[in-house]
Amino acid sequence: MDILYTLSGFVVGVIVGLTGVGGGSLMTPLLVLLFGVHPATAVGTDLLYAAITKSGGTVVHGRKGHIDWQIVGRLAAGSIPAAAVTILVLSQLPKRSTEVTNLISLSLGIALLLTACAIFFRKRILDFALQHEDSFVLQRHIGPVTVAVGAVLGVLVSISSVGAGALGVAALFFLYPHLPAVRIVGSDVVHAVPLTLVAGLGHWWLGSIDWSLLGALLLGSLPGIWVGSHISAKVPDRILRPILASMLVLVGAKLIAH
Repeated sequence: MDILYTLSGFVVGVIVGLTGVGGGSLMTPLLVLLFGVHPATAVGTDLLYAAITKSGGTVVHGRKGHIDWQIVGRLAAGSIPAAAVTILVLSQLPKRSTEVTNLISLSLGIALLLTACAIFFRKRILDFALQHEDSFVLQRHIGPVTVAVGAVLGVLVSISSVGAGALGVAALFFLYPHLPAVRIVGSDVVHAVPLTLVAGLGHWWLGSIDWSLLGALLLGSLPGIWVGSHISAKVPDRILRPILASMLVLVGAKLIAH
């Protein structure tokens, strides 16, 4: 089974390297639906997996100056406390009960559908924000709104492990339409590291981490991300992203109906 986990990690790593879409939207449903891993264990393990894999991206973006630290700070000001509160709430629920399992599966399904929408409509979201930025009340309160977005991401990521990638990027495109795409992606990746780390450590406290599974996934995904990032220029993004988003819709719908 460890070999299959490692192979799955490699495939997900390649897709992450190709598209930049967070591994949570791919890895967690794969573990739940294909391997039958308990949703709580899948989410907790994937959060630490994301914290480790995104740390490499943080170093790269930091060296290239692709990080807007003010945005990262605003997002973290909302997401970190929200993640901590969410973990505390989960700790009060019966462990591995049907209610908790259904809550995580439903949250994961909804998060995947939202992620698919963010992938499908990213350009439209950006165009809309650029056309209406002067009339937006949000732009006059951009700081508190960014903190609030961070809080929503903190709750969603802590329950489902999904949201720190494509959803975070879509929200930042909407709020900061004039910021270069590379700085939005860089800021989102950097923010995802402390968020997934805090949420992952919280799930460790809850007993929802499978360390052997984590090691097997990392063994495959790290070289996979390297391969994907090196061949990304050869694969048309306009073809790959719709296929990926369609997959997320199907998987999300299956989890909601599960």
